[in-house]
Amino acid sequence: DNAYDYDKKRPLYDSIKKLEEISKMDNVELYVLSVTRKNEGLIEKHKWLDKYAPFFKNENRVIISREANDFIPSSTLKSNYLKGFKRDESIIVVIDDDPQNLKEINKLNDDIILLKDTALID
Repeated sequence: DNAYDYDKKRPLYDSIKKLEEISKMDNVELYVLSVTRKNEGLIEKHKWLDKYAPFFKNENRVIISREANDFIPSSTLKSNYLKGFKRDESIIVVIDDDPQNLKEINKLNDDIILLKDTALID
């Protein structure tokens, strides 16, 4: 029994197309930062990305299991990851569908540009 059914999640094709266009720009490196509740969700999310957004390179996919991290809230896991993300003078832009994630990321990472995912939708 598949508890997540990520493979059945409907992709936002317009948003994916825009992200793919952005991925082709000079000096742009796209990453996926995602959280899954249980460990088995890691494989499912990779399969979904392989199917719908293969332009996200495997090495640029950061999928964190809450189960493996004492069920810390997703917003804290994402914020802590970004706080420790090694970078040069690059600008980080985070697009997320959860306002709580954006709020938490903004608290600990004030130099990151935050966008609600609706900014990508036509």
